[in-house]
Amino acid sequence: MTALLEVKNLKTKFINKYSQVTVVDGIDFHIAPGEILGIVGESGCGKSVTSLSIMRLLASNAKISGEINFNGINLLSLNEREMRKVRGNDIAMIFQEPMTSLNPLHSIGKQIMEPLRKHLKISKRDAKEKAIKLLKDVGIPRAEKIFHEYPYQLSGGMRQRVMIAMAMACKPKLIIADEPTTALDVTIQAQILELMNQLQKTNGTAVMLITHDLGVVAEVCHRVVVMYAGQVVEEADVHSLFSDPKHPYTQGLMKSIPSMTEDKERLEAIPGHVPSLSQMPKGCRFAPRCPMAMEICFRKVPSLDNVSENHRSRCWLYAKENVE
Repeated sequence: MTALLEVKNLKTKFINKYSQVTVVDGIDFHIAPGEILGIVGESGCGKSVTSLSIMRLLASNAKISGEINFNGINLLSLNEREMRKVRGNDIAMIFQEPMTSLNPLHSIGKQIMEPLRKHLKISKRDAKEKAIKLLKDVGIPRAEKIFHEYPYQLSGGMRQRVMIAMAMACKPKLIIADEPTTALDVTIQAQILELMNQLQKTNGTAVMLITHDLGVVAEVCHRVVVMYAGQVVEEADVHSLFSDPKHPYTQGLMKSIPSMTEDKERLEAIPGHVPSLSQMPKGCRFAPRCPMAMEICFRKVPSLDNVSENHRSRCWLYAKENVE
């Protein structure tokens, strides 16, 4: 199947007068039409910067290179005017914190109507009818009343539903959801995930779901990309990743998940922390924290190789023929 989104050797650097740091360093992945791809990793691994690079919503001091091919077009080759036609219409984004993403000065209805009128070129009346229907579709009660209310009048879960309604307004081919369930209680979290699942099945929309919650990944994703320190360290379908994680970092993440069947006083934690962007280790970036690190891990960067069908890992444990 032809990929809807194909990211090749994506690098994102932030440059100022005194220094430059590489936040995303040569990552590759793809998303098929109608697929839900999970992007996981600790805070500071480059997940959100990857999403903002795809949308080209970074500050002017960011330099993006590589390829971001969407429907056969490299988004990095588009000018800002052309990119605005893509955002909200073909690719939509659900941001991490709806309270700061929604405009507090405009009503909910006005904010949903804006992309409808801009991209679909429909009348104000038709846009209002469609906006109210979208609010109903995402499970918001009293949609006609909510249409006239402002973000501060809604709960966190309701605001997140509004963000999803805005994202779905023009029936995009791809939705990028950056931590859509962060700061929501477990019940609302489950409702939001179920809603995203339903919309994906109903409309055939592909979803790139960014999260650090492996429980969320297991619930809704088809495939998973694990990021660490700006690189992809493992990629597999969700069943393979959970049943047989290959990379020591992924294994560490799995061990930190609470279990209903095991009686443990303390959860296992990965020692140390994600390296500083300006002081990356010389070889494998996870080596200083890895319980299985070998001498070569501190000298040479491992490549992202196939360890089985449709399963890739960036680790010297699976490239023994390269060990000197």
